[in-house]
Amino acid sequence: MQDARLSPMPNATAMAERAYAHTKRLVLSGALPPGQLINESAIATELGISRTPVHEAFLRLETERLLVLYPRRGAAVQPMAPNEARDVVEMRQAIESAAVRRALADAAPPEPVLDGLRRLVAEGDARNAAGDLEGFVECDADLHGALIAASGNATASHLHDLLRDRQSRLRLQLLRLLPQHMAAAAAEHHGLLDAFAARDADRYEELLHRHLEFYRHS
Repeated sequence: MQDARLSPMPNATAMAERAYAHTKRLVLSGALPPGQLINESAIATELGISRTPVHEAFLRLETERLLVLYPRRGAAVQPMAPNEARDVVEMRQAIESAAVRRALADAAPPEPVLDGLRRLVAEGDARNAAGDLEGFVECDADLHGALIAASGNATASHLHDLLRDRQSRLRLQLLRLLPQHMAAAAAEHHGLLDAFAARDADRYEELLHRHLEFYRHS
């Protein structure tokens, strides 16, 4: 058996990434609510690592506006700004509407693309039936990301990815308060897919506006 003293130390970058992913998941899921104080030692103990990679993770989350750092006190979960929901939804709609128009401009969507979208819609239905809020929100983000990716516009996909975490946090917060809306959102995915398959960009944009209205004024 290999001597533990000769075993390589875990990669520092990997530990920082682990601390980042773990803490971010707690924030986005609502397990750490807005305003909640957390400290590096608690996360380090929970993960069985030193405080250094946790500190790096906290700095990264601060740049993403998910944490606010307080010297010698730790950090607090950053609440969403009063107009953040409206701002995020406006950008999301602009990006997705433009991307879908580009995707549908020259030809019908390829069947493999439609098959992939159908699988994501079906997965959303299954998550809704199971009452899986976090799984549904993840699937919703994957579906809309795939619709944008169908345009071939890498910049649009990049911008969607930048907004993804803030959108997911918003969706989870609201669906925890009004879980019945998950069924409505799942049904709306079918309408969006039908409009996309029919190359009806105007109809798609109209349905997308309705789809996002729940979050716009929340």
